Amino acid sequence: MNNNYPEKTCHIDRLVTHPKLVAAALSGQKTQQRRDGIYAYPGETFELEGTTFTVTAVERQSLGDMTDADAQAEGYPNLDAYKDLILRMHAGMTWNNDSLVWVHSFKRND
Repeated sequence: MNNNYPEKTCHIDRLVTHPKLVAAALSGQKTQQRRDGIYAYPGETFELEGTTFTVTAVERQSLGDMTDADAQAEGYPNLDAYKDLILRMHAGMTWNNDSLVWVHSFKRND
């Protein structure tokens, strides 16, 4: 385990799974994934449809600190579109600006 981070809560292969988000990562539009736990540590690699990606950073962020640029790095046109989809995907969830998430940044290895 990397001593600078908590223990992983899920396997790296679960970091990017939705087909639209996989396509966005493969095209270079998606370079971040927010999760409520740690799925990977910096330097680790994962594969999407035969293409390898490297996790470049893992940081803690509150939902209230998200910007349109962050939503675009997630593969969405803006923050409103990101919020709308997240709330539809997670029934009963409310958007809490104080909620903390782990931002996994990654790059495509060409």
